[in-house]
Parts: sequence; structure tokens; C-alpha cells
Amino acid sequence: MNASFYNWDNDVLSLNILVSAGARTNSWGKVKGNQIKISIMTAPEKGKATAFLIDFLATSFKVPKKSVELVTGEFIPHKQFRIHQPKQLPALINPNLP
Repeated sequence: MNASFYNWDNDVLSLNILVSAGARTNSWGKVKGNQIKISIMTAPEKGKATAFLIDFLATSFKVPKKSVELVTGEFIPHKQFRIHQPKQLPALINPNLP
């Protein structure tokens, strides 16, 4: 499995995301190079898509929003996040990889 879109630093998960805003549904997509595609229904205007994505990630990983840290990409589709102490993992992410 290609795990280059994420890595672990102790109990912090870093994710490289390619967000597709204005989609028909909110969903996890396929790995594209070193990013995972995530589609969201929110339009990409004035940071609304990023704010929605933070909520989406918090729900996906069962953590409070304050545990989802945007590292880069506030106003662009290519984003990097850090998820602090995720309580749940999507199937694409192996909890045993360092």
C-alpha cells in the first residue's frame, strides 16, 4: 500500500490532502501521488472549505477540532494537516507504521 500521503510522529498523524471543494458528496477518495483526495460539498470561498475540512477530519478521526492542525494550504487545494491523538483511523491509514 502506498502510505506516502501520511506519516506518524509518535501519536501525531500528518496528512497531505488534495481537497476537491464544491463536490456532490463529502468523501475520502483515492491516493494521488503523495496526497489523499478528499471531496467536500462546501464551496472554496474565503476559507470556508478549509473550515469545513477541519470539521470533516475531526469527525473522521473522532477528535475535537482543536486536535486538527492546518500546517499549510489555507487557501489552496493542496493542504497538510496534523491530527493529534486520533481515536479512529480510516481504512487507508495503517496505525502500525512509524
